[in-house]
Amino acid sequence: MSEERVYVTLQNGKVFKGYRFGAKGDKIGELVFTTGMTGYIETLTDPSYYGQIVVQTFPLIGNYGIIPEDFESRKSFVFGYIVREKCDEPSNFRCEKKLDDFLKEQGIVGVYGIDTRELTKIVREAGVMNAAITSKPFKDFEKLAAYRVTDAVKNTTVSAPEVQNKGGKYKVVLYDFGAKNNIERELVKRDCEVIRVPSRFKAEDALSLDPDGIMLTNGPGDPEENTEVIENLKKLAGKKPIFGICLGHQLFALAMGGKTKKMKYGHRGSNQPVRDTATGQVYISSQNHGYEVISSSVKGRVSFENANDGTCEGVDYDDINAYTVQFHPEACGGPHDANFLFDKFISNMQKQKEKTNA
Repeated sequence: MSEERVYVTLQNGKVFKGYRFGAKGDKIGELVFTTGMTGYIETLTDPSYYGQIVVQTFPLIGNYGIIPEDFESRKSFVFGYIVREKCDEPSNFRCEKKLDDFLKEQGIVGVYGIDTRELTKIVREAGVMNAAITSKPFKDFEKLAAYRVTDAVKNTTVSAPEVQNKGGKYKVVLYDFGAKNNIERELVKRDCEVIRVPSRFKAEDALSLDPDGIMLTNGPGDPEENTEVIENLKKLAGKKPIFGICLGHQLFALAMGGKTKKMKYGHRGSNQPVRDTATGQVYISSQNHGYEVISSSVKGRVSFENANDGTCEGVDYDDINAYTVQFHPEACGGPHDANFLFDKFISNMQKQKEKTNA
């Protein structure tokens, strides 16, 4: 079967020629890159990539196939997928299907045979931009420039509450803003009953469940778009111990009067160094975000900062028993350096229970 030509047209007019795999059709999205050397399954199923065309900087993708047990959500939310080289004959004892078959099932347009190094350099130098994947050269640059990722949280959150590990020692209400499943797994591993609720679940309803703590998860899109969620979080602040990750970190900062802004090209990959501002210790973290909390705007103490560019990576709100981080301590895939942050959440809930029962 002959290879089908496909074109990747960038907002700045640059055109790359490659070959199609995965689903048929054309697609417009926000072009981003991720530097992970492993974990492409987790990347493809991370809801934080909603509305985006993902470029893998690691040259060979698909070599261990697709393993549903490693999925981070119920489906893939990426709009397009670009790799240098795809592997058609994966080798792994857990493999259940090929990457190409998975993309077809999920309706994701894929491109291979493109110089992903050059593509990544353009994004690093010019910043995140929109791109189109099409069968014929794309000419409608006005349409390309007009594209925006909208309603991202609304399209990735659960539709109704779901419970895991019912009867666990600690009851946690997990606000799903486009959550990675491993956040839930880490809580269950620590004997938490996890009640995953939709992003717009009212604060009053969450508190009526009498949880020991509130988890605010990762998710896609512009945090400032979620005005209803931000107002809701204001009502939760100080009521129960809170732990926020990624988008949850940004939303809580906005609820506490902080500010966010879009980054030039974001942090995406499993090798981002973050420094503990109190001890100076550096941890290697997994990250996936295109927005940041402005350090000077936060109403708490900046607890972590990015060792590369100094951006805010965490905030402690000690007076209301809450803390948030920009990176992913559940790290799937990625390093487990910051896994202790889940233990901190358990400790905070236990102390609150003892205080309440005293």
